[in-house]
Amino acid sequence: MKPCNVLLVYPAFPRDSFWNIKTTAEVSGAKHHTIPLGLITVAAMLPKEWSCKLVDRNIAALTDADLAWADLVMTGGMSLQRDDALEVVEWAQRLGKPVAIGGPDVSSEPERFRHVDFRVEGEAEGIIAEFIAAWERGERRGAFAAEKFKVDVTTTPIPRFDLLDPRDYMYFSLQFSRGCPFMCEFCDVIELFGRVPRVKSIEQFVAELEALHAWGYRGHLDVVDDNFIGNKKAVKALLPALIAWQERHFYPYWLSTEASLNLAEDDELLGLMKAANFGVIFTGIESPDPATLIAAKKKQNTRRGLGEAVRKIYEYNMFVIGGFVVGFDTESANLAREMIDCVEETAIPVCMVSLLVALPTTQLSKRLAIEGRLYPFSWLEQQAQVQARGGGLDQCTYGLNFETHRPRRAILEDYKRILDEIYEPGRYFARVRRVATLMPTSLTHWVDRFPAERKFLGSAKAEWAIMGRILLSAARDPRTLFHVLREIAWTLRNKPEAMLVVGRAVALYLHVGFFARKVSASIDEQLAAIDQGLWKPPVLRAGAESLGS
Repeated sequence: MKPCNVLLVYPAFPRDSFWNIKTTAEVSGAKHHTIPLGLITVAAMLPKEWSCKLVDRNIAALTDADLAWADLVMTGGMSLQRDDALEVVEWAQRLGKPVAIGGPDVSSEPERFRHVDFRVEGEAEGIIAEFIAAWERGERRGAFAAEKFKVDVTTTPIPRFDLLDPRDYMYFSLQFSRGCPFMCEFCDVIELFGRVPRVKSIEQFVAELEALHAWGYRGHLDVVDDNFIGNKKAVKALLPALIAWQERHFYPYWLSTEASLNLAEDDELLGLMKAANFGVIFTGIESPDPATLIAAKKKQNTRRGLGEAVRKIYEYNMFVIGGFVVGFDTESANLAREMIDCVEETAIPVCMVSLLVALPTTQLSKRLAIEGRLYPFSWLEQQAQVQARGGGLDQCTYGLNFETHRPRRAILEDYKRILDEIYEPGRYFARVRRVATLMPTSLTHWVDRFPAERKFLGSAKAEWAIMGRILLSAARDPRTLFHVLREIAWTLRNKPEAMLVVGRAVALYLHVGFFARKVSASIDEQLAAIDQGLWKPPVLRAGAESLGS
């Protein structure tokens, strides 16, 4: 095996995106929120004779010297990172360096990357050996595609954490499973990873924890599964081992993940997750309207009241972040009021509210194409590029890439109203206070059981430094600063044990609150364009052509 210098480049997220919580990371003392888990996992699959170097464009600049060192450049990521990924490709190719690109964006729309030297579609474990063999044969161009849903994730190696600096990131991440058993029409997870969740072995997951612990990382650990409870049987087998590991190591990690709302139906599972020290759950609620949920094939969210389900999760001391979508065909004219009331009833402070996007490969896109309502994906790409020149703003501003049932203007008006109301500082922090009241205790499990280990949070000096940065950031807006100070004072006076969760909610508002205002301003521009007759729908195309084939 010949030596090879591999430069792994993680593309930057748009500056303004719901998912790029840079302000929150910075007040926490980090440069970016989370690690490039996919790239460092790919690095672990490469031959030991190959040398690897990582440049994360979210925290560091890529230089000509970095590229000069490399024999091969590897990059790729999500669709939000496409513009930056293509910039990396162009830069490397200009310097004569071959580039391999992979990840979910390439797997969804491979035709957008035909000019890249190596195009890798699907999960890396299923194709990496073929790629390495081609490189060793001297090939410097090719396309590789893994067989869908067939990768055995028990073969996935421990990620190369040694390529990272833990000081750069707000939290680290691991993965247990891929895939989701549900059939949500708008979701591309099931198209990329299948509807039968594939899971790592318990021993394998524990080995990854051991490696991360031995490397020295302590703190927030995100389990990045698209639906952690997709395979409940496997998760219930894993959690006792995870609990035992946490106990042996004095609870070095508090955990977050994404899970479907049917989590609230399973007290046993909730209890196990609480004991394992899960403290944050992101869940897709999507809509307060049962008819809309059924039409979108998300019937699992209709089994019990949304407020009841979320409060159940709060009872097990887990902070809920909710996902909502605006733009479904079945929405009523009262959508804005219904969604605002739903947010208030569930008392979810942080809500990811987006416009509906018909993503490539999804059942939604296929249906809309058959109905002759889907815009060409090139139109969506153009909108994304326009937003990128203004700093990003992701699917919160460039969705609705189809002919809507309700008037487009009415949908955008409702969307703006929802964002303006739920992220008004008084409303947001009122929900934070209700959550602090609803959760039994907001200190993490390991603090309750092992108070001596509280040094893990950092010194008192470090904690005061974080608080100082939070207040300085909040001071950008006097209304925000007023509510932050009032909420901190209320918590110290009435429920000081809730300060950790309240502090997290405050830090998150420094991103999501100000971001919501930027989105609202962008929607104002779209509404003005409609009113002035400047917005025209693209020419509709039917069938496969609309799907980019």
